Amino acid sequence: MRTFLSFVLWMLLCCCWTTRAEIFTSISQMTDLIYTEQELVQSLRDYIKAEESKLDAVKSWANKLDALTRVSTSDPEGYLAHPVNAYKLMKRLNTEWSELETLVLQNPSDGFISNMSIHRQSFPDEEDETGAAKALMRLQDTYQLDSEAFSRGKLPGMHSNILLTVDDCFDMGKTAYNDADYYHAVLWMQQALKQLDGGEESVATKPDILDYLSYSVYQMGDLPRAIELTRRLVAISPGHQRAGGNLRYFERLLSKELSEQNQDYQPASEEPILLGTYRRPKDHLPEREKYEALCRGEGLQMNEARRSRLFCRYQDGKRNPRLLLKPTKEEDEWDSPHIVRYLEVLSHQETEKIKELAKPRLARATVRDPKTGVLTTANYRVSKSAWLEEVDDPVIVRVNQRIEDITGLEVDTAELLQVANYGVGGQYEPHYDFSRRPFENNRDGNRLATFLNYMSDVEAGGATVFPDFGAAIRPRKGTAVFWYNLFKSGEGDYRTRHAACPVLVGSKWVSNKWFHERGQEFRRPCGLREVD
Repeated sequence: MRTFLSFVLWMLLCCCWTTRAEIFTSISQMTDLIYTEQELVQSLRDYIKAEESKLDAVKSWANKLDALTRVSTSDPEGYLAHPVNAYKLMKRLNTEWSELETLVLQNPSDGFISNMSIHRQSFPDEEDETGAAKALMRLQDTYQLDSEAFSRGKLPGMHSNILLTVDDCFDMGKTAYNDADYYHAVLWMQQALKQLDGGEESVATKPDILDYLSYSVYQMGDLPRAIELTRRLVAISPGHQRAGGNLRYFERLLSKELSEQNQDYQPASEEPILLGTYRRPKDHLPEREKYEALCRGEGLQMNEARRSRLFCRYQDGKRNPRLLLKPTKEEDEWDSPHIVRYLEVLSHQETEKIKELAKPRLARATVRDPKTGVLTTANYRVSKSAWLEEVDDPVIVRVNQRIEDITGLEVDTAELLQVANYGVGGQYEPHYDFSRRPFENNRDGNRLATFLNYMSDVEAGGATVFPDFGAAIRPRKGTAVFWYNLFKSGEGDYRTRHAACPVLVGSKWVSNKWFHERGQEFRRPCGLREVD
């Protein structure tokens, strides 16, 4: 009898696997899944009875994610516009789903593992989660937001119930710590400790947090506070493998330091560690503070005298036939160098079509290495871009022609229309659009001018700023800004060094056209002086 039942079970499994293979090759056979699912439901009920405690955890997880995905799928781009949502999505798919997979694998479920295998190739990886965490830290620095603001969803101009847990904050701190970024490690470990002391439940323990926090504080040069934190660690975990040794080492260092400076011991400050407690280390960017201040709307050099020199006008492209009946609305954004904004350049339908064309082609944006001239990715440019040709769709033909009509420049020697989308914390740090390398190998010459279309509004952040002269231009959907990168002599205008500020809240879409020198000889003739 047992042999017979085994044979029947073997036959059912063979039929099941055969049918499953056929289903994958024929949509018409998908109806068979209805009956397969019915059998799986019964099997699942039996499984639940046998493994009740484990499946209770699985069902709890499923209920939580079901509620979450109902919100996220109702407006995916709006949901991901909040940087904390984007970070937690990276974290969930990279870390937490893997934990669930491990739980299920304790008694494998074929259906679950099969789905995981199918979809895993599109899951974010460790690099994605780390990148999203660093994006939150970049936003924190640029817009001077403390960890509490992020943890409680208190971003400029908006409040939400999107929260970071103790474990989220702990993982943020670990990401910074593993990158030897002790400045941010301190901020996020301190926030994790604060929330844990406030009664929140977590997987991370107080000894774990104090271990990272005390060493990071030591790395920031605050020995008294490092000693105080390590003493707390020893008090609650006397057998901790590193705490005792660290404490003795820190105390010896402090004693030596006080002796050399002939000072008395001063207890550590009882003030909590906040955003301004420690100074952020300097990095590669000399104008970092000025650039970030402009992103926050500080340090703007617009004054009444300059504003009096700015005008708005109707512009017909020097009596261009296509603009005579409907001239372009032009506004001065800055006087010198002259930067203008054009209104109603792209319609809503055109921007949506351009996005549709670009989305399948979006790839990590690259920059040209100033030493080698080779295109490469860089941490200071965080976005994805695509290049669109006129053969892709008639809308690209219309847009290119419109840009040529407005600017009066030859578009045939310009670069293709580049479309870019900035994700969580997306930015492009200060850079020049023109090349400072010789252009012998480029028959079209250097980048003469930039025409930048804003294809979305941005709730917070995302401004185009010019640190050299203190200008900030906010994105406005459908408008475009234009400036010359070169003087009429062909020399680069170094004042045009500019940046795309990190996107704090929202999704920023832009497209740009870079005009080159060749073909503009009669449209923008050479000047008699170097800086004309």
